[in-house]
Amino acid sequence: MAQNTPVEMVRHASTISVLWGVLLIVFGVMAVGSPFLAAVAVSVVVAWLIVLAGIVHLMLAFRVHGAGSMIWKVLVGIAYLCFGIYLILHPVLGVASLTLLLASLFLIEGILNIVLYVNMRPIHGSSWMLIDGIITLLLGLMIYMQWPSSSAWAIGTLVGISMIFSGVARVMMSLAVRKATGQMSSSSSLAA
Repeated sequence: MAQNTPVEMVRHASTISVLWGVLLIVFGVMAVGSPFLAAVAVSVVVAWLIVLAGIVHLMLAFRVHGAGSMIWKVLVGIAYLCFGIYLILHPVLGVASLTLLLASLFLIEGILNIVLYVNMRPIHGSSWMLIDGIITLLLGLMIYMQWPSSSAWAIGTLVGISMIFSGVARVMMSLAVRKATGQMSSSSSLAA
């Protein structure tokens, strides 16, 4: 019968976090190895998500009780569907458009990771969060500086690099948590 002590729960959670970090690293390496394919894949996934949002809007339109609201929801749903289908049929154009969106995402993620580091400074290993934030911020700036000429390769490469660094940061933070938990467990068993 397994015990559900806090130390065991932290070890289990950190193991899952380490595995997730390793997956991020593997997928990041694959994206860097095939940047155009990765960029098109990202564009197609986003296009399908837009189509899904259009379907949801259309479904919700028929649950709205006002005629004006229904017409508005139907029009919004049709717009989402048309835009999503257009991006599915023209993935390279989607790559160029998503490159600017990705730059914005990287800039925001970098800033938020730096803010998170400031809040986590006392925790051992938190400097990895700062490194991740700075690198992600620089990647966002690189996209803006190279757009549109490098859209075809930049999105896949930059997503891959970001995934690699995010994976490394996750693995290092999880290992630091495991080490700290192990030290706490050892010291509490010695006290008993």
